[in-house]
Amino acid sequence: MTPAPTSRLVSLDAFRGLTIAFMVLVNTPGDAEHVYAPLRHAAWHGWTPTDVVFPSFMWIAGLAMTLSFGRRLAFGATRSELMRQTLRRSLILYALGLLVYAYPDFDLPTLRLMGVLQRIAICTCAAAAIWLTTGLRGRIAWVAALLNVYWALMLWAPVPGYGAGRLDVAGNFAHYVDWIVLGRHNYESTVTWDPEGIVSTLPAIATVLLGTLAGEVMAARRSMCHRLRWLLLVGAALIAAGLIWNLWLPINKKLWTSSFAVFMAGIDFVLFAWFAWVVDVRGWQRQVRPFVILGMNAIAVYMVSELLETQLRVMRVRDTLYLRVFAPLASPINASLLYALAYTSLMFVVAWVLYRRQWFLKV
Repeated sequence: MTPAPTSRLVSLDAFRGLTIAFMVLVNTPGDAEHVYAPLRHAAWHGWTPTDVVFPSFMWIAGLAMTLSFGRRLAFGATRSELMRQTLRRSLILYALGLLVYAYPDFDLPTLRLMGVLQRIAICTCAAAAIWLTTGLRGRIAWVAALLNVYWALMLWAPVPGYGAGRLDVAGNFAHYVDWIVLGRHNYESTVTWDPEGIVSTLPAIATVLLGTLAGEVMAARRSMCHRLRWLLLVGAALIAAGLIWNLWLPINKKLWTSSFAVFMAGIDFVLFAWFAWVVDVRGWQRQVRPFVILGMNAIAVYMVSELLETQLRVMRVRDTLYLRVFAPLASPINASLLYALAYTSLMFVVAWVLYRRQWFLKV
């Protein structure tokens, strides 16, 4: 099924903008030791609102891909052209991800090869290849295959010294593969494994594909209310499925377990249905304008936020600024939150300047 051409959804930009704003907020607390629990990732099994952010960005990429491909195919683009362009964009995005982790030392022997932008690049490229070579049923089959193969690997693939079926930090199969393949190129905070690692990329691809299913719903030639009802129905079913699967395979963001992928996609179906109803049906576009501006330059905002935060630390300005300006204003946990809010507001200013100049980072 090829989606019908559709106009740009303001709600999609707004949802993407809210996601990137929350990502910046949780990534830049004033004091990492003093953070409200909902603004932290779950320590291991389980989830918090913060754990919704990254899979939402992946899911949105799938939804946007479906709408974009549908429009471009309708205007005469070929599937091979779309695949070549997607591959080029993915390579650029992967390179930007390397830059984020290389800056400022550019220590290539320990450069993190996987990461946030790298995962987005790999998964969107893989999902695009699947989208362009299969129909709706084929994509659903791919989702089921990716989730179940990953589940089987985590339960049955043996890890030397630990055996099979371990889901703790040290003994799980994903950790073992990252240590063997990536070595010193793992995430510096974990050293021996990467939360955006190799094996867990399989269910992450499924996350993007689940977003493409939402795109199919939104591209259907039906009334908006009809489409939103379908989003809510599918979202509720996925949330229930994720919670049931959690009984055998715990919801875990760091492992990106299959239950996590399904559960988070369900949340995204429901959240986006609400956003689309508020913005596209009720017409509350002026109220979400700040998020739209952020969403139209989400990658640029992410790059600036990460590189600027690093630069402020290198210059030893960041901690001084926090201690002298924010720490005296409130209790440690609230001062930490104030810094994060101020930094997120600064990123909105960056996005606003780019928007006013009509500069959009498109990769």
